[in-house]
Amino acid sequence: MKALKITNYVSTGLLSVMMFMSAGRYIFDYETMSQLFETLGHPGYVVIPLAVVKLLGITAIWTNKVKFLKEFAYAGFLFNFLLAGAAHIAIGDGKAVGAGVALVLWTISYVSFKKRENALVA
Repeated sequence: MKALKITNYVSTGLLSVMMFMSAGRYIFDYETMSQLFETLGHPGYVVIPLAVVKLLGITAIWTNKVKFLKEFAYAGFLFNFLLAGAAHIAIGDGKAVGAGVALVLWTISYVSFKKRENALVA
């Protein structure tokens, strides 16, 4: 149980750092990021709302107050990583690695969270 808890905290922590860095770049380097989004085929105006949603998602994952919000945050991150990876692969810019790393961290974080949750219930 202790190893599972450590695995969950480390993977969730690393995932959170990635999301904080991503959201920070979206906010503080808006011009570059909106141009990148347009290159990927997305409207540039979604950069700031996506940054806000990422920050809210991190908050939801770390708080255990409302379980369904935590599940929605995990689902939102999954869709974000899958779609970001697909968009980078589609234009062939070679930047899908970040989405792949995030997807691996997401998988470890989510699976360990669910295993811990099930262990506490049993």
